Amino acid sequence: QVQLVESGGGSVQAGGSLRLSCSASVADYSDFDMGWFRQAPGKEREGVAFVDFGGGRTEYAEPVKGRFTISRDNAKKMIHLQMNSLKLEDTAMYYCGAHWGFSPFTGGWSKASDYSYWGQGTQVTVSS
Repeated sequence: QVQLVESGGGSVQAGGSLRLSCSASVADYSDFDMGWFRQAPGKEREGVAFVDFGGGRTEYAEPVKGRFTISRDNAKKMIHLQMNSLKLEDTAMYYCGAHWGFSPFTGGWSKASDYSYWGQGTQVTVSS
């Protein structure tokens, strides 16, 4: 069983920054790929950023490339998402998800249904 808890969300003006964190409660954390997803009202959950179980591979959705940075600390069982130059369209609930690293992705890193575990989410609101 994996328990994930996100933190760090809040309200910020456009152009500002936020740093999200996700802590995991699981014995074999280093076996899991981790992803950040977001979901705006009325929209599907979409992948934002990904880091593999070893931390050697990262991926980003096109809208956030160059602005967001994902990182992980296996010793602390945490991942972070540094979000800079925030835009109005970044407003959403942000979730971290865990995918067991030894099972294949069926639709790439950004397919939400490939992730078995989710946190409760943290709200990010960007205003003008």
